[in-house]
Amino acid sequence: MTPQAIDRGTEWLSEAGLRPTRQRVSLAALLVGDGHDRHVTAESLYAASVATGERVALATVYNTLRAFCDAGLMREVTVDGAKSYFDTNTTDHPHFFWEDTAELTDAPADQLVIAELPDAPEGAEVAKVDVVIRLRPKS
Repeated sequence: MTPQAIDRGTEWLSEAGLRPTRQRVSLAALLVGDGHDRHVTAESLYAASVATGERVALATVYNTLRAFCDAGLMREVTVDGAKSYFDTNTTDHPHFFWEDTAELTDAPADQLVIAELPDAPEGAEVAKVDVVIRLRPKS
C-alpha cells in the first residue's frame, strides 16, 4: 500500500470523526486510497486486506464496514435480501447487479426517472429508495 493511499484513508476517517486505528486505516486505504469509489463485500475486502499482508479477522472487517456506514462514509446496498455490498459513493444513485459475476456497479443516475412512489403506511415515512437493476449477458 502506498503512503498516499494510507494518507487518503486516514484523512477519510478523520473527516468522519473516526479514530484511525491501524486496521481501520488499512481498510480505508484499500477503499479510497486511489481516489476511486468502490463496491465491496466484507469477504472481498477481507481478501484484499489479506493479499496486502494485513492481519485482520473477517469479523473485524464486518464491524469496520458497519462503523463506516454508521459514520456516513459508506452505504450498504442489499441484493437478494441476503448479500450486502458496501459503496463508498454515498450519493443517491442506482446500481447494476451483474448476475453472472455477482458484481455491483453504478448505473447512470441521470437516466433513472421515478415518477411516483406509493404512499407510506400510516405512521411511517420513506427513508430512502434503493434501485438495483439486475443484468445478465444476452443469450
